Amino acid sequence: MNPQQQPQAPYAPYAPQYQGYTDQPGYPPAGGGGGGYPPAPYPPPGTGSPYPPAAPGYGQPPQMYAPNQPYGGGGYQPVMVQPGMPGHPPPVMGQPVPESASGMDGKSGDSSVKDGCDREGARAHQHQYRTRFLLRFLEEKMFDLSRQLHIRQGKATIRRMLRYIPGGWMPIPQGIPNCPPGLEYLTAIDQLLVHQKVELLEAFTGFETANKYTVKNTLGQKVYWAMEDTGCCNRMCCGAARAFDMKILDTYQNEVLHFNRPLRCSSCWFPCCLQTMEVTAPPGNVIGYVEQDWSILTPQFSIKNQNGETVLKISGPFCTFSICGDVEFEVLSTNGTQVGKISKQWSGLGREMFTDADHFGINFPMDLDVRVKATLLGALFLIDYMFFEKSGNKEQDRPGMF
Repeated sequence: MNPQQQPQAPYAPYAPQYQGYTDQPGYPPAGGGGGGYPPAPYPPPGTGSPYPPAAPGYGQPPQMYAPNQPYGGGGYQPVMVQPGMPGHPPPVMGQPVPESASGMDGKSGDSSVKDGCDREGARAHQHQYRTRFLLRFLEEKMFDLSRQLHIRQGKATIRRMLRYIPGGWMPIPQGIPNCPPGLEYLTAIDQLLVHQKVELLEAFTGFETANKYTVKNTLGQKVYWAMEDTGCCNRMCCGAARAFDMKILDTYQNEVLHFNRPLRCSSCWFPCCLQTMEVTAPPGNVIGYVEQDWSILTPQFSIKNQNGETVLKISGPFCTFSICGDVEFEVLSTNGTQVGKISKQWSGLGREMFTDADHFGINFPMDLDVRVKATLLGALFLIDYMFFEKSGNKEQDRPGMF
């Protein structure tokens, strides 16, 4: 309790010494025994502290803030802060804040600058997006192209590897002068194997399909791929006597040989309209002919060069039935000496009975001209169509040339 708020003692006004606490109830007498306050005298009010002054440096802390000043008279002025735009009344609850009415477009100068910056930023963002999209599109296209290139390179590598293993493609001999392109294979071989592909549709239904053949060497390496080019009506109406074009393709699917057989008769009763075949390599450049010679008992053919001169002869057997054995056609020189043969090989009972997919072999001298070798290959296909091709899975073989 503050002594100044207590009722004044009888000895007021204040004496030079404080003596007012002794008469108050509950306070021990000043200076008396029994403890309590220290004895008087006390320093009078306003005379300072009885303690010695503080050491230098321990005075009042420096003034950190400006002293408070009253409003008005050079002091701080009150600031009224309210929501909304300058010059407009405060917005009503639930209504949007009105835009400034200053400026030609209904916007203030600062707002126009801000909107312009926003538009420029939107354009820049859109430009960056289009640029990223274009780069992503180009990356995907480049990836697709590189993948296709790698696939093609891989296929080419596999094709080159398959040439040197059995069952692959035969490597192309290099440095062969005066040789039509694609016939270099024939300079290094003296025997070819021709295998006709089995057509399941033809085997089960009798519907005549275009023939396909694989030409291989004795090591089993592929040399050519042969494919018949005819129409459906031609195959169904004319059967084995049909005219056809035979394309011979190499490992790169390039046509290196072309055989053309026109529609003609094969019976000895029509000696003026016997079978013939034209051989071109490359297509459009005639290198030889295969012509059937008139005969009653055995099939006879002539192998001619591009000038129409006979270089070889082919003589077949009286009976061309293939019964558990090969059917051979001898290749003879102009003086009657056998220099090779074309043989229709026995391919098994089921294959012989139910399909016309035949196996053939052809032998010729190693040093024979490649153009004559190619013409002999054409004679093999002509013999297949004349004597071993079935119509509706029915045998057409007959003795002699009747």
